[in-house]
Amino acid sequence: MTRRIIAIVIAMAMCLGFAGCGAEENSNVLRVAMECAYAPYNWSQADDSNGAVPIAGTNNYAYGYDVMMAKLIAESMGKELEIVKLDWDALVPAVMSGDVDMVIAGQSITSERLEMVDFSDPYFYASIVTLTKNDSAYANAASVADLAGAVCTSQLGTIWYDICLPQIPDADIQNAQETAPAMLVALDSGAVDLVVTDMPTAMAAVAVYDDMTLLDFTGTDGEFEVSEEEINLGISIQKGNTELLDAVNAVLATLTVEDYEAMMADAIAVQPLSE
Repeated sequence: MTRRIIAIVIAMAMCLGFAGCGAEENSNVLRVAMECAYAPYNWSQADDSNGAVPIAGTNNYAYGYDVMMAKLIAESMGKELEIVKLDWDALVPAVMSGDVDMVIAGQSITSERLEMVDFSDPYFYASIVTLTKNDSAYANAASVADLAGAVCTSQLGTIWYDICLPQIPDADIQNAQETAPAMLVALDSGAVDLVVTDMPTAMAAVAVYDDMTLLDFTGTDGEFEVSEEEINLGISIQKGNTELLDAVNAVLATLTVEDYEAMMADAIAVQPLSE
């Protein structure tokens, strides 16, 4: 058992130990957890513009690609959607404990997570890319090898940090950042030379930061080595809940890759300009 799995199990046990941690039984409400801080997948905003949904226990609203998907699923099931805002490392424990029905938060379908939760079919396919500054020594890099020696970081608990950054030769890997916005701030401030992330996050970043450039090595000999499961994003559900899993997959079966890309483009177009 890895340290991350142990930490998640401990977090779940702590959650179960507190009164009121579990969700109340309400068959007409679909509780969906996400960070609400991971544009363009999900973010927080002050109003319900563009169809944003209230975040439980707050005066804020959530929107983004993940909220769009959650609304489709809730509507298909005839349920009221409730968005639950949680830190990244609390998402899997919340599903395991039954505190939420599912997580839609840009999670990769990794073998490690599959030990703890079930996953839907992919609801997005995200390639791995690099972000650096326009005037960086790495701005013209054409492969992972060209990033050698870079000071770098990424988001905590992601394949970007755990699997991709170590593939950079002689990388000076800094502490992982708690959130995607924090990761981008680290790059913008000059604390690091580059960050590794997925394509939608990078596209959202360059739309906001005009001094950042996106490097995509996908399909070349110099790309990051990741498995299909690591770049396919899924919706996590409590193990054994086949009824809910089948309902989610039935919705996904009605959508095409083109539908996913169109929804993501819509999310990027209305993302907040700051986090």
